[in-house]
Amino acid sequence: MNELPKFTPSDFIVATNQTLEYSYNGVLIEGEVASFKVNQGKWVFFDIKDEESSVNCFMSVYQLRMLLEDGMKVVVRGTPRLTKWGKFSFTVSAVQPVGEGSLKKAFELLKKKLDDEGLFDKKRKRELPKYLARLGVISSTQAAGYADFIKIINARWGGIKMQVAHTQVQGMDAPDQIIRALNYFNERGEVEVIAILRGGGSADDLACFNDEALVRAIAASKIPVITGIGHEVDESLCDLAADVKASTPSNAAEMLTPDKNNLKVTIDTKIDSVNKIIFSEVEVRKKNVKEKLNQVAKIIGVKVANYNERITINIKTLSALNPEMVLKQGYAILKGEVLLGNVVKITTFDKEINAEIKEIYEREKNY
Repeated sequence: MNELPKFTPSDFIVATNQTLEYSYNGVLIEGEVASFKVNQGKWVFFDIKDEESSVNCFMSVYQLRMLLEDGMKVVVRGTPRLTKWGKFSFTVSAVQPVGEGSLKKAFELLKKKLDDEGLFDKKRKRELPKYLARLGVISSTQAAGYADFIKIINARWGGIKMQVAHTQVQGMDAPDQIIRALNYFNERGEVEVIAILRGGGSADDLACFNDEALVRAIAASKIPVITGIGHEVDESLCDLAADVKASTPSNAAEMLTPDKNNLKVTIDTKIDSVNKIIFSEVEVRKKNVKEKLNQVAKIIGVKVANYNERITINIKTLSALNPEMVLKQGYAILKGEVLLGNVVKITTFDKEINAEIKEIYEREKNY
């Protein structure tokens, strides 16, 4: 008969836990939450059960990224362990609700909590830049939604420098991966906007976007965040925390960029409008210049006529004072000293006469 292994209680617990860790390094259990309670604000205890069995679960409050209530259906991830008191327990690392009812309940509970804290306040929202140059993208690069986003954003605008962080966008690991990507972009500060993208899926697929830690990380981002998650009818807590919510990844691309074709039409229209304004202004100014030239021409004409008239008068005046004209009228010019016996020179229109003065007397004036 083979001898059975012999342990102390402590050794048995250690050996059992080693066996459990080797056999069940990570386990998912799906069931209904029961006996949920939080001790000392630090530790969470609950049972996860089905119709026949129940498993004791334990986790820290820090790891609880959603609000639980008895009766909710969840999937828990963790490892089985034997406590030092010899009791079996399941140490939980992550919890995710499943099923429409539980998902909705968890959504409403966490939404109220975060809304009361002001995380969804519209006053916190920031506007996106009108002409984006540098964009950070968080998505699964293998997803159709990501491919649609890239296709549309390049077709609409192009030239945007993009940095892409490939992450899971569903499942329990997705929130932490997205948080690390958010932190990466915020620490480097090289992008103007962060886009979190995920195409359509079931409510279970989109449940990771209702993770409390992820929602808080989006709200705390120093860089504006736009979300394009699911279909138009879907709404997540990440959408509520983001600065801008797009209905789909394709819609996010449209919201981030202007349409270069529409912009070209707009610019062409504005150019035509400006050209018309300039042409109209040129015509008005040409008309004004012509009118002013006509006015100046009239003024110059009047002044020239006045100058001509004055010149004519001056010519007549000068002509009247011309000695030759005086002589022509029958007058004569006398040169010399008027004394008796002197010879003086008398100039008429056509003669010059030397004459001796024989008599001098005063002329009777008639004026």
